[in-house]
Amino acid sequence: MSRTYFGTDGIRGTVGQAPITPDFVLRLAHAVGRVLKRSEERPTVLIGKDTRISGYMLESALESGFNSAGVDVVLLGPLPTPGVAYLTRAQRASLGVVISASHNPYPDNGIKFFSAQGTKLPDEWERAVEAALNDPPAWADSANLGKARRLDDAAGRYIEFCKSTFANDLTLKGVSIVVDAANGAAYHIAPKVFHELGAEVHGIGIAPDGLNINRDCGATHPEALVQAVRERGADFGVALDGDADRLQLVDAEGRLYNGDELLYLMVADRQNSGERVPGVVGTLMTNMAVEKALRARDVEFVRAKVGDRYVLEELERRGWILGGEGSGHLLALDRHTTGDGLISALQVLKAAVRGRKSLAQLLAGVSLYPQVLLNVRLQAGQDWAAAKALPSVRAELEKRLGQRGRILIRPSGTEPVVRVMVEADDGALAKEGATALADAIQAG
Repeated sequence: MSRTYFGTDGIRGTVGQAPITPDFVLRLAHAVGRVLKRSEERPTVLIGKDTRISGYMLESALESGFNSAGVDVVLLGPLPTPGVAYLTRAQRASLGVVISASHNPYPDNGIKFFSAQGTKLPDEWERAVEAALNDPPAWADSANLGKARRLDDAAGRYIEFCKSTFANDLTLKGVSIVVDAANGAAYHIAPKVFHELGAEVHGIGIAPDGLNINRDCGATHPEALVQAVRERGADFGVALDGDADRLQLVDAEGRLYNGDELLYLMVADRQNSGERVPGVVGTLMTNMAVEKALRARDVEFVRAKVGDRYVLEELERRGWILGGEGSGHLLALDRHTTGDGLISALQVLKAAVRGRKSLAQLLAGVSLYPQVLLNVRLQAGQDWAAAKALPSVRAELEKRLGQRGRILIRPSGTEPVVRVMVEADDGALAKEGATALADAIQAG
């Protein structure tokens, strides 16, 4: 059975439009509660949220839906997505629920879930929930309704967890850091994590008003961080997104480092510390230069579909622990069960502090290949794969690229668009090749 509501990371949409409406979210929580009660008599669910104004409304709807199914609720308040995952596991809860649309602007919101182990749930579980949504409700009677309470100091507990992932023999004393929390879920957490490890911290994007999450700040708009690092003469800049599961880093020169580079740095640091790293999982979009650099270190590299969920699935299948994507979703499964922007930042800072080197020095051997990405809009009913000139254009380009680059053509899953990406060690060749492929597709 295909899924109607669940996407690659929960259920997401514009607030006030189906399915992100209070009536549907109440029904959703009731259905999830009924699925939980198939295996547990009295489940307990944790609910956290980011700073969107709609979070209050959706939180109330979730609480009512769960309570009506006889499920107890613990409210965490504003907390990063990975913080909810951690506390779900630490509190031995049945399920973790996050109200967030991640890096999207404030008019959007979403609901995503974590298992009792703090991991993303499989497709089969989501299908069971969607099936339960089609069943008539089974309201619990008054004696069996669920109860709700707030967890005191949820933020403080998560702060301590983040700090515990940093090397005990190291400190951030003498390091100055600008932290951009995107006016999101980590606004009251991220500055404290770095400060309590000894850093001198200046925070931006830490004044949420319900409407300014991700607005011209955070990991999706790092220009504000670059400017702040330069103005204050800081050593590093850390940018998170609205729910703090992705990371972008800036060095003292104002240079921005993406997830591909940071993933390589984490691998190199572990190898330099004597750890064995058998393999790493990236995505179809991971820069080829990073793949080559990892193979030069005798580290196997595998590409998954775009999305941290698919990276996680591949890591678990292979028994590896490190993976990620260029957007800044990074996974270190021996530190946390899910992607965590704060913990990833601490892993990178550990490498810099221990090696007493800048990010540029640590990544001196890695020079990213230029990537040119074009979106080709399709006409109604157009079969892009049947474009007459596409095979010959592609074959000629592949011949010219050889081992110097690669081609990726994939249809969008959400709009009538084909995404054409050409990557090469020569930027001009990448641009020329991407344009030729796009023209061939448009010509039909």
